[in-house]
Amino acid sequence: MQLMLPAEGFEGAVSAGAKKAANSASKIFALGIMSGAHIGFGAFLMLSVGGCSPALAAANPGLQKIVLGAFGLPFGLMMTLVTGAELFTGNTALVTAALIEGKVKASELVKSWAASYAGNFVGSLALASLVFAGGTLATAASPVATATLKTSLSFKQAFVRGILCNWLVCMGVYMASMAKDLPGKMVAIWFPISAFVALSLEHSVANMFIIPLGIMSGAAVTWKAFLLKNLIPVTLGNIVGGAGAVAAAYSYAYGKLGK
Repeated sequence: MQLMLPAEGFEGAVSAGAKKAANSASKIFALGIMSGAHIGFGAFLMLSVGGCSPALAAANPGLQKIVLGAFGLPFGLMMTLVTGAELFTGNTALVTAALIEGKVKASELVKSWAASYAGNFVGSLALASLVFAGGTLATAASPVATATLKTSLSFKQAFVRGILCNWLVCMGVYMASMAKDLPGKMVAIWFPISAFVALSLEHSVANMFIIPLGIMSGAAVTWKAFLLKNLIPVTLGNIVGGAGAVAAAYSYAYGKLGK
């Protein structure tokens, strides 16, 4: 595996953010739909494997959390990064870093965030509808229980879990951008992504798939509760985690904020 040096890696991440911001809103939206589906597939696998292991959860909850994290979302992010799709949560770090370094305008950042977020939402909902229609989950208990739990958090809990989650997600994206080959990217992605799932943190795009699937499967959760009690606070937390803990932090270490 080959990796860039840290300072070189930051420059690469800034360049990647600038390239993303230069795309048209329609292209970002289309690539966002793809990424929403990719992350949805990862969440689908997560619910199908670790989420359908109640006996393991009762006997060994720590091991069940590891299984939940290891099988699912890492491969969803892998598909997104390798194919160049647009993920809102990753863009909160990469495009923000490019903004801080003067490579993009504020209007381009807004375009990137808004178009990727909208695309992610459409892709996630479309996949959730297909999964529900296909009836491929062995039981609806997993998405129902997960949707109920996620909308039972307080605003503060959802917000803080969103910060911590996207700190890890954006570290995965950032480190993957520093890897020069596919195995390096896979390792960079797997550890932080599996960790955030195992730690019960909150990812806005994954929740765009999980909670609607739970609602479709019979969870006593309204669409209003999904938006107000989870998606909005988690999204705000994800922005802070990506823009603050990763983009601003590494700009201070290797870019303009530290000069």
